[in-house]
Amino acid sequence: MTDAASWRARILNSVHDMPADGWNALANPEARAHHPFVRHEFLAALEDSGSVGRDAGWQPFHLAIEPDKDDTESPLGVVPLYLKSHSQGEYVFDYGWADALHRAGGSYYPKLQCSIPFTPATGPRLLVGDPDPQREAAVLDALRQVADEVGVSSLHITFMDKDLWQRAGAHGYLQRMDQQFHWHNADYGCFDDFLGELASKKRKNLRRERRDATANAIDIEWVTGSDLTEAHWDAFYRFYLDTGSRKWGSPYLNREFFSRISESMAEDILLILCKRDGRYVAGALNFIGGDTLYGRNWGCTEHHPFLHFETCYYQAIDFAIERGLKRVEAGAQGSHKVARGYLPEATYSAHWIGDARFRAAVEAYLEREREHVSDDIAYVEEHTPFRAGVDLDQLRTAAAQVSGDSES
Repeated sequence: MTDAASWRARILNSVHDMPADGWNALANPEARAHHPFVRHEFLAALEDSGSVGRDAGWQPFHLAIEPDKDDTESPLGVVPLYLKSHSQGEYVFDYGWADALHRAGGSYYPKLQCSIPFTPATGPRLLVGDPDPQREAAVLDALRQVADEVGVSSLHITFMDKDLWQRAGAHGYLQRMDQQFHWHNADYGCFDDFLGELASKKRKNLRRERRDATANAIDIEWVTGSDLTEAHWDAFYRFYLDTGSRKWGSPYLNREFFSRISESMAEDILLILCKRDGRYVAGALNFIGGDTLYGRNWGCTEHHPFLHFETCYYQAIDFAIERGLKRVEAGAQGSHKVARGYLPEATYSAHWIGDARFRAAVEAYLEREREHVSDDIAYVEEHTPFRAGVDLDQLRTAAAQVSGDSES
């Protein structure tokens, strides 16, 4: 690899400023499990639909690390990066930091956000092709330099993998932890195999929930790939609007976004739709990775007991088992997932803060927060629905050995 000093950083005001094949080669090399959210097509759909942009407070500010001289060497890497004028749609909450800096006479916005908009899913953030700690270190340094030169208050890398998080800490970034709840596939042949790992009472509860969820003559469909139609998206968007208006006031994604991803990456999409009396009444959007099913959005126009759990959690497990996927990541928050067999998992973010005094205050806060998160994860693991004899670490290890195929 060319020495890092001979590379330069270039700002991309749109993902279209880099060819899709070049971006995707860095984002999803063969040596790593396919990750749908860093695909050029996903980020382009966000931009082209207007779901992100200057007006949305998510201004594309992607960073390309390229040879300093005009030669034939390929880019070192690219980073999905946004200039933010607010903290919405990130799922790693820093509103308290913004308020504290404002009260101290400073300005928190704009800031730089290295993330996938509206997507609380762990994945690659520094897209450097095959895993290369040396390249990642160079990009970490370039990011910090760009943030300093642009004059933003801070830079945030969210939902990164643990190895990169540790390297970021060694490069002077502040380290933050939170938790989500993921399901692990220990090479189960069917849902009943998974249920066999649970305590008797918990196993009965899950079976009852599944039975009651569809008691009102509800049929459930899996729709993916070329079977996806605009009629499916029309139905799902009604559900998405209902949930979005209740949670956020206004939904983050517009209708055009869903049409665009359906055109460009349908094989990475799973819609789980619930139909009653010939019409759709609920649904959940999932994305299919190389080894993980990512649950993203849920909504409904009719309420039925346990239908949310059936659609978002149990059907996702069924699909993961059928496809041989290692995990189901069912989105942010939601401790109620634990009773459904989902385990607590740490999530990681790294932060650069320009002001030294403010940085010191945040660093002290994060030290206490990491301890609290670690303690909470340990507590939750003592209260899972699994049988007393089930070793959770062995379960995770067995799941990591499952080999899956994400192609339809």
